[in-house]
Amino acid sequence: MREDHQTLALLLFSVFVAVTLGITTWVSRNRQGSAEEFYAGGRLFSPMENGFAIAGDYMSAASFLGISGLIALFGYDGMLYSVGFLVAWLVVLLLVAELVRNCGRFTLADVVAARIAERPVRTAVGTSSVTVSVLYLVAQMVGAGSLVALLLGGTSDTARSWTVVGVGALMVVYVSFGGMRATTWIQIVKAVLLMAGAVALTALVLARFHGDINSLLNSAAERSGHGRDFLAPGLRYGGSWTARLDFISLGLALVLGTAGLPHILSRFYTVPTARAARRSVVWSVGLIGSFYLMTIVLGFGAAALVGSADVRASNASGNTAVPLLALVLGGGEGSTGGTVLFAVVAAIAFATILAVVAGITLASSASVAHDLYASFRRPGAKQRSEVGVARAAAAGIGVVAIALGLLAQDLNVAFLVGLAFAVAASANLPALLYSLFWRNFTTRGAVWAVYGGLIPAVVLVLLSPIVSGSPTSLLPGVDLALFPLENPGLVSIPAGFLAGWIGTVTSPEPPDPAKHAEAEVRSLTGAGAA
Repeated sequence: MREDHQTLALLLFSVFVAVTLGITTWVSRNRQGSAEEFYAGGRLFSPMENGFAIAGDYMSAASFLGISGLIALFGYDGMLYSVGFLVAWLVVLLLVAELVRNCGRFTLADVVAARIAERPVRTAVGTSSVTVSVLYLVAQMVGAGSLVALLLGGTSDTARSWTVVGVGALMVVYVSFGGMRATTWIQIVKAVLLMAGAVALTALVLARFHGDINSLLNSAAERSGHGRDFLAPGLRYGGSWTARLDFISLGLALVLGTAGLPHILSRFYTVPTARAARRSVVWSVGLIGSFYLMTIVLGFGAAALVGSADVRASNASGNTAVPLLALVLGGGEGSTGGTVLFAVVAAIAFATILAVVAGITLASSASVAHDLYASFRRPGAKQRSEVGVARAAAAGIGVVAIALGLLAQDLNVAFLVGLAFAVAASANLPALLYSLFWRNFTTRGAVWAVYGGLIPAVVLVLLSPIVSGSPTSLLPGVDLALFPLENPGLVSIPAGFLAGWIGTVTSPEPPDPAKHAEAEVRSLTGAGAA
């Protein structure tokens, strides 16, 4: 990359880091130190503010760069990722948002443990939530190392390593000192930047084709190297039955996994009422829907203006499609406009990574402190001690994420994101839905649902072609690929629901009708909600 690209990108990075550290400093001076303040920001955010924060938490670098890149490489099949991520929010809006806000206080385990034995359920759900968060977090950390180093022109291991360490240190500072309030405002700033950047690039792409979508698609097909097949299903997930089942499996994980992601569910506790939680989801659906529609234009625009071959030559996974598109839209290599647009895209990608890792770190530290630690702490311990544990957990998780990010920086980590969604849909979602809607659900059913989805998801991925058995695997020299699909959702999601059902019907303890009635009234009316 040219030196002027690097200089301007570094300047914009520095400005964003300075602004977010300023927000964290301001919040840390005004915080009260209570659990409600640290985990939920005092529940003082409006639906619009929380909607922007949810959008900022959900739209990761994988969405901004990854999906556009997949569309640039695979056309129609890549576009289906945008559909899956968007449809997932209908599940969140219709099934869980309002009920979760009424039933819980800070974490997913609060909802599941509302009417059954707390300790085993909190241990199981807390373990699953931390697993999902760490998988998602490591993927973001590795993406930060490779993506930011690439955008800055550094391809050495040293550049990537320092990027991982820097992002990890920043996320620990954001969470430890600012809690949910600072994290929320960082996510809001990031959402505004991301939407503004996407709108600007989309407008420039459409202007190049005079608003003619048909001309855009035809040009993309011509430069893709696949002709009309580029605009038809099957380029990536067609042909063999394995590929088709893999797409169904991935689609299930994406659509159902969002409703079980801990860092998304925790956002519903930052508003004062369940009605505000529902309205915040409506705001986020509008923002996220608009964004994913724009990724379709950006993906096909990159194929038409940059060319699929050039995108693939720059990065085999297509992650550089949007930066290359920005360079072309600005006037090409060496132009002032190209330099500015390229640097802006780099800065937005960096802001996206920081905001997402902050939200995930906060959710995982809350699970450690509020679920795992709180289940075993001594009776009578002060509430403030739990917040201290959460801050320490944030630092510990940051260290683990940095270490794993450094170890995995040369690996293809796309499977980590898919696995995070698959684990969330396989372990967290069955326990959540059963606890909300099944009158006879028991403690054994909850524990079996969590582990019955978590263990198969992890085992099947370890035995999949992603890890071994092909030249593109993580371990190309080993062949342990006994499971033919790359995503385990098609098997592990039904396994989680089945295990929860078997655990409940074989449970020795009968369900408590009084506790269920109390939880049902609370979930539907909000009576007694924190």
